[in-house]
Amino acid sequence: MHAAVLQLAPILGAEKSKVPFYIAGGALVAWALIVSVGLGLRKPDFPGTKAGQRGVIAVTGVLVVVAVSMAVITSGGSTKKTATSAATVSSAQAPASGSSTSLKLAANPEGQLKYNTKQLSAPAGKVTITMANMSPVEHNMTVAQGSTVLGATPTFKGGSKTLTLNLKPGTYTFYCSVPGHRQAGMEGTLTVS
Repeated sequence: MHAAVLQLAPILGAEKSKVPFYIAGGALVAWALIVSVGLGLRKPDFPGTKAGQRGVIAVTGVLVVVAVSMAVITSGGSTKKTATSAATVSSAQAPASGSSTSLKLAANPEGQLKYNTKQLSAPAGKVTITMANMSPVEHNMTVAQGSTVLGATPTFKGGSKTLTLNLKPGTYTFYCSVPGHRQAGMEGTLTVS
């Protein structure tokens, strides 16, 4: 049970709050159980009158509409921009030099919360990282030095996004900033020499 919770927590945390959907869905399930098991099996004449039938149909219809609406409203990942513009220059970034390096990174295509590597390296200067995400889960790639975020791709699924930074020699961290993903192990080290 504990392992299942650890596996599901990052995925659930990565998306919009589903609490409204869970409440509406739970109310629909409770209503269905009450109507079928609680009343339907115990009272042979349930719902009895035409007005009772219409009432059961009306309540069921409202609960279905609310549950479906909540599913649509809470579906999808976060649309909040977590990326810092690649044009942002901080003290950890160096002015563009003549060298340019291209690196590739990919999210696990089976939906596991990990990249295909935990180590990247590049010489100092312009570093371009192309991240592919063929996973069914939305991910991004954020590059930071210490607590300073230097840049990030948008959060996406399907296809690839590119991030270009001018980096000085040092050790940087790359990670997925979707809530819970980094904590589940979706991070690595970028060594710039």
